[in-house]
Amino acid sequence: MEEIKQESSMGRRGSSGGRRDDVGFSDGELEKFDEALEAASDSSKPDVQKKWSIPAGVDPEGGHFLSSGYTFWFVRRSGARSQENYANAIKRIGGFRSIEGFWKYYNHLVRPHDLPNTSDYHLFKEGIKPMWEDDANKRGGKWIIRLKKGLATKYWEDLLLAIVGEQFQVGDEICGIVCSIRFNEDILSVWNKSADNKQARLKIHETLKTVLNLPPNTPMEYKCHDDSIRDNSSFRNTDIYR
Repeated sequence: MEEIKQESSMGRRGSSGGRRDDVGFSDGELEKFDEALEAASDSSKPDVQKKWSIPAGVDPEGGHFLSSGYTFWFVRRSGARSQENYANAIKRIGGFRSIEGFWKYYNHLVRPHDLPNTSDYHLFKEGIKPMWEDDANKRGGKWIIRLKKGLATKYWEDLLLAIVGEQFQVGDEICGIVCSIRFNEDILSVWNKSADNKQARLKIHETLKTVLNLPPNTPMEYKCHDDSIRDNSSFRNTDIYR
């Protein structure tokens, strides 16, 4: 985490200059990143083959590999909630497998406090879509923290660094995290793989308090994805914990 924290001031840069699309990238930047990512994952190229044959955790260009790859997603909600509508609304921003890759994307994203209402940022492990019905998510649930307006940017960055820095120590239980911008509040969510894994759920709950430096009696909520599918809601009918 030390190396990630060293660049935290970069992550809070303003977003000036150039028109930006609704994902938060200026013109052409998203396409350039996708092209770079596609080239980096093309194993048929000799330089890529050489790159991935070196020892784990060492990048020939000076990068630092993570134990898991991650993908940033963006959703702007509109209309009735349905699996089809939601799937069509999800936009993949890009994926990364190193600390440097994380900063390359994060430094170009509009901060949560500048996003329009009913927008969501997602960071999920590689191969997992931010949908209740995804195979990795369907037996799980999520912890929910409701925030006053204006606080989302700070807490989202702290949560991102905790996830990328692997501070939760619950094996492969973490599927991803979400920052949801709403009219009267903003909401952070941590999705885990197994709703019936009480030990992992408790560890995530306690770690959230620590990494976000929350007051001792801060209420948190938990909801199983099965319940979300039944009532077609992310944040209603939750179980409250302190």
